[in-house]
Amino acid sequence: MEPLFKGKHFITLEEWSNEEIDKLLEVSKELKRKFLNNEPTPYLTNKTAFLMFFEASTRTRNSMESGIAHLGGHGTFLDTSTMQISHGESAKDTAVILSSYGHGIACRYCNWGIGNKYIREMAAHSTVPIMNLQCDIYHPMQGLADLMTIQEVAKTTKKLKISIIWAYAKSHKKPISVPLTQILLFPRYGMDVTLAYPEGYDLPVWAIEKAKQNAKEHGGSFRITHDMKEAFTNADVVIPKNWGSWVNNQSTEVIDDLLESYKSWKCTEDMIALASPNVYYMHALPADRGNEVEDSVIDGKHSIVYQEAENRLHTAKAVMTMTMGNK
Repeated sequence: MEPLFKGKHFITLEEWSNEEIDKLLEVSKELKRKFLNNEPTPYLTNKTAFLMFFEASTRTRNSMESGIAHLGGHGTFLDTSTMQISHGESAKDTAVILSSYGHGIACRYCNWGIGNKYIREMAAHSTVPIMNLQCDIYHPMQGLADLMTIQEVAKTTKKLKISIIWAYAKSHKKPISVPLTQILLFPRYGMDVTLAYPEGYDLPVWAIEKAKQNAKEHGGSFRITHDMKEAFTNADVVIPKNWGSWVNNQSTEVIDDLLESYKSWKCTEDMIALASPNVYYMHALPADRGNEVEDSVIDGKHSIVYQEAENRLHTAKAVMTMTMGNK
């Protein structure tokens, strides 16, 4: 399979055209078909990707490691706390050296105000593609898998009513990168996007303006509400997920008075009943069960979270296949 985007960085989907994203999805679906049919996919034989993680991971790490193995290559997992980064080595030096050793570098770094800058600094000095496995602003791997999943279950994305809804959680102060990626991407595919959150959990103004622009240019729509019930009402797809108040409060404290005042923002059977009868429930996982969502919803007939999670494998493989090649 020809690496059509050989050497292209994968830092945000905003830097990929719809046509390029469509190609990634086409390859993702073909790789999924071959995986399910046990057909070999040796597209990255003897290629190496370095997988740098500043944070914990389940789906992202394993989809990348198993994905590159399926493609005939090797993924080297790097816990950055055991690298010289922990002693102050620069992003430039790390990128220059690692890119001389292999064919791709992937990184997860979600610290607010630091993660994306670090990944972009690596990209400026790397001779191989840099893949963003989630930063403080973007999560393009998740966005691509989400779009693939929606295309699999919906007849069309045009005028699909999709609601991205803040939900109460207390496991950790989560990045804004998942909802921010979704509000930028979904309007580009003609969806009618509702962003719902309680006061204090705003996303950046620039992202809101860009979401509106993307909607205008691609026939979608975008609106904001602070009414959870309004967001669920008549929705075709709901994505109730927590994110932190990073835009207004840079404290790393997980539980505070603002968070505790919005315990009622939870995806329940009653909320799902307000949506379309055939509504799909999505979540990037891990879900804070009992807080963000009732078990009966995430384990119920409307949930497609496991299909969504599986697609992280196939989309990761597509990104690696299309961007990594002989130097």
